[in-house]
Amino acid sequence: MPPVGNWLRDRSDEQLVALLRARPDLATPPPADLSVLGSRVAQRSSVARACEELDSFALSTMEALVLLDADKQPVALDAVAELLGAEVTVQRARRTVTALRDLALVWGGDDSLEIAGTAREVLPTFPGGLGRPAEDLTEVTAKAALAEMDEEERRLVGKLADGSPIGRTKDASAHVPLERATNPVQRLLAKGLLLRRDTETVELPRQLALAVRGDHPMGRVEPEEPAPELTQSDRERVDSTAGGAALELLRHVEELLQAWEAEPPDVLRSGGVGIRDVRRTAKTLEIGEQHMSLLVEVAVAAGLLDRTEDAEPRWLPTISSDTWLASPVEQRWAALAAAWLDLPRLPGLTGARDEKDRLIGPLSDELSRPLAPKDRRRILDYLDELPGGCGARPDDVATVLAWRAPRHAGRLRDDLVRWTLSEATALGVVALDAMTTAGRALLFDGPAEAGHRLGEVLPEPLDHVLVQADLTVVAPGRLEPDLAAEMKLVADVESAGSATVYRVSEGSARRALDAGYTADDLHALFRDRSKTPIPQALTYLIDDVARRHGKLRAGTAAAFLRCDDPVVLTEVLATPASEELELRRIAPTVLISPLPLADLVDGLRTAGFAPVAEGPDGNVLDLRSSGRRTRGKTRQRTSYGPPVPSAEQLGAMVTQLRANDIAGSARRGRAVVPERGRPSAEATLALLRDAAADERSVWLGFVDTHGVRSQHVVRPVSVGGGILQGVDAANDELGNFPLHRITSVALVED
Repeated sequence: MPPVGNWLRDRSDEQLVALLRARPDLATPPPADLSVLGSRVAQRSSVARACEELDSFALSTMEALVLLDADKQPVALDAVAELLGAEVTVQRARRTVTALRDLALVWGGDDSLEIAGTAREVLPTFPGGLGRPAEDLTEVTAKAALAEMDEEERRLVGKLADGSPIGRTKDASAHVPLERATNPVQRLLAKGLLLRRDTETVELPRQLALAVRGDHPMGRVEPEEPAPELTQSDRERVDSTAGGAALELLRHVEELLQAWEAEPPDVLRSGGVGIRDVRRTAKTLEIGEQHMSLLVEVAVAAGLLDRTEDAEPRWLPTISSDTWLASPVEQRWAALAAAWLDLPRLPGLTGARDEKDRLIGPLSDELSRPLAPKDRRRILDYLDELPGGCGARPDDVATVLAWRAPRHAGRLRDDLVRWTLSEATALGVVALDAMTTAGRALLFDGPAEAGHRLGEVLPEPLDHVLVQADLTVVAPGRLEPDLAAEMKLVADVESAGSATVYRVSEGSARRALDAGYTADDLHALFRDRSKTPIPQALTYLIDDVARRHGKLRAGTAAAFLRCDDPVVLTEVLATPASEELELRRIAPTVLISPLPLADLVDGLRTAGFAPVAEGPDGNVLDLRSSGRRTRGKTRQRTSYGPPVPSAEQLGAMVTQLRANDIAGSARRGRAVVPERGRPSAEATLALLRDAAADERSVWLGFVDTHGVRSQHVVRPVSVGGGILQGVDAANDELGNFPLHRITSVALVED
């Protein structure tokens, strides 16, 4: 068994369970015994995966072990602490080495630490920024050579010692003796104080870099996590700010659904939506393109938008969007926030360029990142660690998380933090750089509880508006759903925010009348709902529009047009639109047209008239489109990888590991030879009874009720009734083994 396997054998069951929980890839599939577990521990892919989660100081410690060749020979903890620098105590180094032992990245005692050879492949090519040692250079001669260098040589050596030990120079190709050297590179090469890697590359020897660095052999090492500058905000202020952001988010999503219902954008061949459509809709919503991309991604993830199944697919609101629009505010927000939290994509990448230098748009495949939900939670978890009401600026959060996991998320590591916090702020999960109460509930209690928490901080919806003399109507806060729907019908939104400003116009008043309202209904609406007096201008506007509204009555012939006043119909026939609409008189008060009713009404309105549509019963028809919808697809929740076994499952796995390990190392003596794949029942009984009488252990091959094969070393106690009762050497516990499940048996030699 390899050394790490021997070390694992000495670990307690609790320590092995903790190892399998911290490195779940080691348990998939379940290892046969500790030797197999030991080989997995040292595999390159597994070591690389474990290093992804190491903090900056733990990585520096691993690099120090590589520099000390701990993959080739045991090294002492004191040597590791010394190499890490004067500011690192042995106690601090010991704490980190203990944590690395728990991950089986390091094993052995404090005087004999070892690591896997694959660690050298996983860690940087130049651990600690140090190059290879020069053969003919010692610590003493390196310091002496450094003292004798001129200013130019010291500057060059200092630059290589401070960063990468590799430098590119055309002087590397020339082999010039010291007496003919004309520049620092040539002189240092001639003295053997630079190593020539190839004709264009030189390398600073490790001994010389250590001489330059002095008390900090590995350069800048950060033994402790950096402390961010906290921002202090009142919890109530944080939550109220988040409530405002949530309402703004909902308004923008509603407007997005309306905009794409009216003008659905095409689905690109590569999937996604075109940048031109994004810009057009962003301009309509009066928001930035980046925020627009976030809305689109979240709306699709929440099932509110989806692509149609047509030959030329488009992005349309789904049937589910109607249910969402009719839901309470807190439930609508919770659906969006939960969709964002589990979104396996990076909206922040929108606007960047792909490998072919093309702009990346929302919903495109380039934004797919399966681990994005895990990264998002990791960032929000850090904010949740801060004291209540405290927050941290995005740059400070990025600095702390970069220390905690420098290798995490690659080149997008810091950008990912800033994107996540910006998106979380737009959704109301974070406000004023701090976690909100609703955001914390979303993380730990689920969307339902998060919605409840948001509902507690939202102001009560208002049952009134303020009508102004300039025909604007101010909603000083969130309106009751019924009142909000009525205001959207009778007025147009002019500006939105904490207070929404609507404007009543001829067009909006006619829209309400088209929907079946009467002039008296509109007067009553403003009279009952306004806390301010109704200006005469609004009364006149409504009466004037109502007086002209509906004089013309359009119906289906294909379509007809009737009016009690023949003069009005004569006026219609005199307009240029009459020919386009193909109108002709069939009676003094009736005109007909072959066009559909909706086209006839729209054409007359364009010509300046105010007709209404009527049904067979003479009542007004509402011709407004009920909206195009697509069915939408069911989306599965994101999985972050293979499921992590429970504590009970891991405990059973460790017990089986112990059993197989003991069984595998046991020396087998007299055995029952299988016949036709199974041992003879009579011979098995005889051997087991002899072992029980002589108090000897036996080796068993066994198949459980799930068909899983295992090995056990058992000391038989009794044999009868088709059951072997014995003490399992793996856990020293009495157990039952049905004889028909025993596949092989042999005595264990002492």
